[in-house]
Amino acid sequence: MDFYKQWLGIPDGPRPPDHYELLRVVRFEDDAEKIRAHYKKLNAHVRKYATGQYMLQSQDMLNELARAMLCLTDLERKRDYDESLGREFAPETDEYGRQPLLDVLTRQGDISRDQKREVEDYAKRRGLNPQDAIVQMKLVSPEKAAQALSKQLGYSYVDLEDMIPEDDILDGVPRNLVKRNSFIPLFIDDGRLLIACLDQPEHELEDELRLRYDVPVRPVITTLKAINQAITQHYAPGMRDEAKTVTRSAEGNAKTTASSPSGKAAPKAAAKKAESTHVSFAELSPNEQKDRKQWGFVMIGQSFLLPILIPQILPMIFASLANRMPSFPVCLLMSLLLCGGVSWWVTQKYWK
Repeated sequence: MDFYKQWLGIPDGPRPPDHYELLRVVRFEDDAEKIRAHYKKLNAHVRKYATGQYMLQSQDMLNELARAMLCLTDLERKRDYDESLGREFAPETDEYGRQPLLDVLTRQGDISRDQKREVEDYAKRRGLNPQDAIVQMKLVSPEKAAQALSKQLGYSYVDLEDMIPEDDILDGVPRNLVKRNSFIPLFIDDGRLLIACLDQPEHELEDELRLRYDVPVRPVITTLKAINQAITQHYAPGMRDEAKTVTRSAEGNAKTTASSPSGKAAPKAAAKKAESTHVSFAELSPNEQKDRKQWGFVMIGQSFLLPILIPQILPMIFASLANRMPSFPVCLLMSLLLCGGVSWWVTQKYWK
């Protein structure tokens, strides 16, 4: 006997029927209350057969109705089920109209919805962003993840092996700046500075590059491996430790002034300024900042100790100086004055 047809009035067709047909609601019905109402009505009807010769069949049918109702009233499970039936949903977007990276990969078929949930859980537990999490889980390659991120952000994806940055553009930023922010300046395109980076660049970096090149910035996305290889190639130790002065004409053409006094591209004053450019503390890499901090403390400590120790040591070496050295209170005063001056210079100049 076809109990679906006899008890529920479901026409001939695939058995078992899908959840919507089983609960006698229109396909892809989204009103959870309507789904529950249909379930209660059918549940009460099938319970009439719970005793007698169809007791087992009735229990199976009741369980099937319950599973269908629970699936269609759970938003996440319903979405998965509807997609398995061919339903297409509008892409979910953030406040800027962009699709989340994991949704991009899911819609492309690179990961399943179950894998998406696994990545979200993995990223939450380890404090990672979705891109790093999915690469660590080895569900997609770094290149595939970067391409998905470029689609999410609405930027282009580039393979840096196919790109040749212009030398005068590379000269515009020092090595420590590209290392600290993981980007490579490429060239001027349509009045904008093209930079290859890992993600949306920080506003501070965009502002600094706009000042250096006098044009707005347009990012393109690439992988961390590609960035590091490009930095090794174009910013090897000793190369481009100082940035050259870059100016822009009204047409947006690059013109780099030479950093030596003999340069013909700019006046001598500009060349002298480029020579004396001071690299600020903020532009240093974390290791370089650490070194400079340590040296600063060393200088402050020595400025305090030397005026006290030298008058004590010299008479031990040269006996004739024994009566010529200042007294300890005088040495202490000199020590305090020197230490104060050095401390001011370190904190206000050396660490700035």
